[in-house]
Amino acid sequence: MSDNAARLQAMQDAVTDAGNNVRALKAEKKDKAEIDAAIAKLKELKLELDTEIKAAMAAGDEAAAAKEQFRSKMNGALEQRLFYIPSFKIYGGVAGLYDYGPPGCAVKSNLQAFWRQHFVLNEAMLEVECPSVTPEVVLKASGHVEKFTDLMVNDVVTKDCFRADHLVEENLERMLADPMISADKRKELEDMLARLEEFTPEEMGDAITKLAIKAPETKNDLTAPYPFNLMFPTQIGPSGALQGYLRPETAQGIFVNFRDLLYYNGGKLPFAAAQIGQSFRNEIAPRAGLLRVREFTQAEIEHFVHPEQKDHSRFGEVADVMLSLFSRDAQLGAVKKPFPMTIGEAVEKGIVANQTLGYFIARTQTFLEKIGVNPERLRFRQHLQHEMAHYAEDCWDAEIECSYGWIECVGLADRSAFDLKAHSDKSKVELTAYERFAEPKMVETLVVEPNKKDMGKAFKKDAKAVTDALMALCQEDALALAAKVEADGKAELKIEGGSVEILPGMVKIAMETQKVSGRNFTPSVIEPSFGIGRIMYCMFEHSFFIRPEDEQKTVFRFSPIIAPIKCTIFPLVNDAGMNDLAGTISRVLATEGISSKLDTTAVSVGKRYARTDELGVPFAVTVDHRSLQDNTVTVRERDSCDQVRVAVGDVLPLIKKLCNLRATWEEATAGLEKQAAASD
Repeated sequence: MSDNAARLQAMQDAVTDAGNNVRALKAEKKDKAEIDAAIAKLKELKLELDTEIKAAMAAGDEAAAAKEQFRSKMNGALEQRLFYIPSFKIYGGVAGLYDYGPPGCAVKSNLQAFWRQHFVLNEAMLEVECPSVTPEVVLKASGHVEKFTDLMVNDVVTKDCFRADHLVEENLERMLADPMISADKRKELEDMLARLEEFTPEEMGDAITKLAIKAPETKNDLTAPYPFNLMFPTQIGPSGALQGYLRPETAQGIFVNFRDLLYYNGGKLPFAAAQIGQSFRNEIAPRAGLLRVREFTQAEIEHFVHPEQKDHSRFGEVADVMLSLFSRDAQLGAVKKPFPMTIGEAVEKGIVANQTLGYFIARTQTFLEKIGVNPERLRFRQHLQHEMAHYAEDCWDAEIECSYGWIECVGLADRSAFDLKAHSDKSKVELTAYERFAEPKMVETLVVEPNKKDMGKAFKKDAKAVTDALMALCQEDALALAAKVEADGKAELKIEGGSVEILPGMVKIAMETQKVSGRNFTPSVIEPSFGIGRIMYCMFEHSFFIRPEDEQKTVFRFSPIIAPIKCTIFPLVNDAGMNDLAGTISRVLATEGISSKLDTTAVSVGKRYARTDELGVPFAVTVDHRSLQDNTVTVRERDSCDQVRVAVGDVLPLIKKLCNLRATWEEATAGLEKQAAASD
């Protein structure tokens, strides 16, 4: 409960106590003056409470209005400068589809390039690129065909579609915003909100009924919730015989290539594979701009590791990284707030399951900070037990706060060996790694030896399918089959397309002690998954501000590493000498891969500064009259508007150092001649 809510609750308790006192005095037939004084006190307390409630509600309305105003201004700036716009705009657009314009493409490209540098290059990962069109069998094995669904409801009159959990969530949050809600009711609603993602269709329907939720626009009744699969189906080939889908995530392409990637890596674990690519989800009701769309870019890592060896060789490098952790216990406790802790301590205390998962959590924190996410508005929330798949060891989300609330932007999960086992079972291809023991061991091993002669006679063309089914049995099922044959003289075995009877003598199944020098095992997977569009949107919000002296001057304070243009170059006036020098500087920067924009338009330099501030350009070089005399120029920093005088030959190393984050503006310009920022 917030401090404001606690104060209101205390005032409500005081009103209740005062009312009880008045009733008690009347029941005891006390003196009229004493009763009148108690009534006056009750009225005074009620008036104070009413005033506080109105103030709290007004503050809430003002806060909501301020968020909406901020979002409107920022989105206006983004659209005006063509960072991103609705796709197919001239035809009315399609919800959940957006086009990136030139600066948006540049920001996205720079963000992805830094992601590659920070993760793929730094960790020597294996990068792959797999197709977006995926055969159905792959997504059946992964569980997406059966379970990749959201619960949907329809307006019974208009047939409009809505995500059921979003409607319930919005109503719960609206009710929880009421400062006068009782503690018991608040706990009930908070518990419902915490469990919302695991609701069955029946539970979701009960919640809609209990909260009396109607269709948002029409207030019509809603249908009962039902599952809607979020994948886009497609047919592969002209015959239509091969069913496929646009991939809902990039991860499956990595899993099915595990065997080849392991071979490429010399058969050694651990190793990581990475992929950046498009994913597709047929969202029921896309909203909130880039935060919920139907086509989006993912950057995913699959780190394959021995299931019993999840320490990380470089964990010491990140052990002291401080994080804001919202653990399972913190979410279920009374305070419900994240807490600061180093990742080293979190792993040591068992809050984070293992070093490898902790390592990627810390590296994610560093990545997000460097691209411009405000660390005070970043937290790592641990999945509650009911949110995790049964096979998962531990899961955390990097959540970034923006005007829409806390947004999940990165998922970090220890998925155990589920994915490789699922594809191995479905494809009948072993997706395992080999572990060589330091010394040979005597181990009890399951032996399955089909009698090929008897099998061939009994099953003819199905003999191979029967053999494959026998060899695929796990130890428990194989021994149960052998026991059944011994006890009953036969046992049923399911094969592709039916079942057969196994009789005595057809197969030898036994546990035998053997001397082995190693074993095959299925690796575990640690998966960091980044939603590029969501990260970009939150970064846009964290970067946006309006100069206090002029409400028309909007600025994006992008980190230099992801800014769409690193430097603008202005001749002070349209002069041939100035234009030539400006062009030379632009070409020198370009040869070193530093993007720049040469602006020779006939407007004041102040207006040109304002224009580039709207694009988030961190640095500006101005060529003036003095430049032609002493070969120096001014360099301006966007956020502070500070300017320094720099020799033309020093512009490249200065800008390069600043854009690579090897020095801050203060460090890089120490000792340089300061210049008044009169032109701003």
